[in-house]
Amino acid sequence: MPTAMFLVLSLAWMPPVLAQEDPEPDETAPPAAAAPAPSQAKPPASTAPAPAASAPAAPAPAAPAPAAPAPAAPAPAAPVNVAPAVPAPAAAAAPAPDARTQNARTPDARIPDVRIPAPSNNGPVVNGNGPANGSPPAPAVQPARIPDARSEDDNLFLQLRDAARQNDAVRVNTLAPRLANYPLASHVDYYRLRLRLREAAPEEVREALRRHEGSAAADQLRAEWLLELGRRRDFAAFEQEAGTLTQNGSLQIRCYGLLARASRGEAVAQEARALLGNPPAYGEACASLIAQLAQNGQFSQADLLWQLRLAGEMNATGPARRAAVLLGVPEARAAQAVDVPAVAMARGIGATRAEREIYLVALGRMARTSLKLAMVALEKNSDRLSNEERAIGWANLALAASIAQDQEAGDYWRRANGVPLTNEQMQWKTRIALRNGDWKLVRATIEAMPAGLKADPAWVYWLGRAHKAEGQSDAARALFERIAAQSTFYGQLALDELGRMVTAPPPVAPVTVAELAEASANPSLQRALRFYGLRLRAEGNREWNWGLRGMSERQLLAAAELARRNELLDRMVETSLRTRTELDYAQRFPAPHLDILRPTAQGLGLDKAWVYGLIRQESRFIQDARSGVGASGLMQVMPSTGKWVAAKIGLDNFVHDMLNDIRTNITLGANYMNMVLQNFDGNEILATAAYNAGPGRARAWRGRLEAPMEGAIFVETIPFSETRSYVRNVLANATNYAAVFDGRPQSIRTRVTTVSPRGGNGSILP
Repeated sequence: MPTAMFLVLSLAWMPPVLAQEDPEPDETAPPAAAAPAPSQAKPPASTAPAPAASAPAAPAPAAPAPAAPAPAAPAPAAPVNVAPAVPAPAAAAAPAPDARTQNARTPDARIPDVRIPAPSNNGPVVNGNGPANGSPPAPAVQPARIPDARSEDDNLFLQLRDAARQNDAVRVNTLAPRLANYPLASHVDYYRLRLRLREAAPEEVREALRRHEGSAAADQLRAEWLLELGRRRDFAAFEQEAGTLTQNGSLQIRCYGLLARASRGEAVAQEARALLGNPPAYGEACASLIAQLAQNGQFSQADLLWQLRLAGEMNATGPARRAAVLLGVPEARAAQAVDVPAVAMARGIGATRAEREIYLVALGRMARTSLKLAMVALEKNSDRLSNEERAIGWANLALAASIAQDQEAGDYWRRANGVPLTNEQMQWKTRIALRNGDWKLVRATIEAMPAGLKADPAWVYWLGRAHKAEGQSDAARALFERIAAQSTFYGQLALDELGRMVTAPPPVAPVTVAELAEASANPSLQRALRFYGLRLRAEGNREWNWGLRGMSERQLLAAAELARRNELLDRMVETSLRTRTELDYAQRFPAPHLDILRPTAQGLGLDKAWVYGLIRQESRFIQDARSGVGASGLMQVMPSTGKWVAAKIGLDNFVHDMLNDIRTNITLGANYMNMVLQNFDGNEILATAAYNAGPGRARAWRGRLEAPMEGAIFVETIPFSETRSYVRNVLANATNYAAVFDGRPQSIRTRVTTVSPRGGNGSILP
């Protein structure tokens, strides 16, 4: 049956402090079942296609997700296979621009009226209509539903919210009394109070918190109230209120917490050093903490120089200026070092240690755009720098050279030996050691990482590989076992090292009537559904996530089923991913629109598991997901790419709105995947990277190779953090989908194949 279309919805106005959202970066999916590797040879390396339609706005981290092997694709032919062009659907009228339909980062969508009638807890969701493997549905029950129509109160609430966004307190206070009994009354109070927190009396805020205690809105209000109390330096009230905050406090709340203790004379420098590693997120709270610690002597000059160095590395002008002032240097010089490094370098090195650090910051910023000029400047002024300062300068250049995949990066890291490195520098030093095959340096650098960074599955895996390369098989095996239960890119690679393969777990017991009824009665989930009905997806997601707190495995599965009943497949996936023992792959790896995707993929010779793996990463199955750079639909096709592909396959009269038609989006996205795959000789790593970052970038990364490179090392050293994580996720997703579809053990190594320095037909793709 046709699936209801999602309309575009986006992150609208969002308050400064939010209840926790889904972690966008790494997907820490629970374990995938692992099967011993069969004695026969592994499946042939798959040449599944990879797309390049969804250009990333900028290198940004992306979360790793499960992957699966892809069937071997046919050898690339000169002509590009195309799926039959679909009839052009009538262009939908574009909705009027609204903050609710503009999303700068996370895909979002309006919610359709059509509901999925049958539950699906066993087997992939096909066309959104239930299990594909014939498992029995759960008993009939009427779950909570997204309201089909807006009430008068709904419209009043939207007016109040819009007034709050415009800081129109008069309008908000006029509307609020009319919504006293509205289901989202807690949010009415939140919008009303947040406009006047600067003037609010503590008792007024405490009364609102008591009235809505236990709700997402109350915790959100409490978080913002804590920031206000910190700003007022009312630390007694701050510490009393902080103890009741349910969600993890933001970085600024934690900075205020340390500032409160430091103001009483407590020694907090060690905790502060561990906390203060992300200058762009500091705000007033963390800036005040640094100033306080510098004033009372808990932070030394070395601490302030480190903060200046971090700010320069992360392009954070404000924190750099503040650190410079604390070091006795005019703040304008620090700003120049970050923003216009050539001007700062022209001023010379300077006489003091702080001035020389500013010069080194400028050197590192210059290296991002002209590595050669930065190197010449460092060598020219080398005699005027101390040994430590020279090493810091080379570390700054080494980071830029590593990201640029420059062949001299390894030499620069050797010249930087002996100075403390930032987390980013340690990771890139390790990546260059991987590219150079220096396993001893890989091990040494990972072992020098802070405990939290070293525990990242990527570095656990590569430390295991380093031990293996050095003949320490027991140590290697222990490290692989630590992450082999994770159904992610590195978890699956660890399984392979242990001689095991990825399998789909057995079906879980279907959600019962009682379990679904309990989920339907959850007040937070009910509020979330109302938000979705109002097309306020960001607020809906926060309420939904709040409602999942403390749920048992069975309760999570029931909440995921409730999401499926309301066609919220992204919520279904994210909710089901929270379980650790009851693993429902039907919920985690749904396969909607199979009646469209399967024949399209078959006609092109594409592996449908790989295509689903990509869609799961791109849009989480939100049909009208729209990115901040303009990509649209399930497969996040850019308008220019859609137009180009439509012309290539003979789809006439293409217009942008057609990208939100399911069949058109899949046809264009799959055809583009096929073109990119052929362009990269069937190499799935390159094709996947190209779909995210563009074929030109993928070609450039391959072009910097001097010899064939192990696929996993190539993936780990992709310069863009967003694309690096994207490729991990898609390949891991595809492996899991293949295990579900084929019912056989799978190895991610069939996808993570060697990348050669040359190849491809050289044709230009958008």
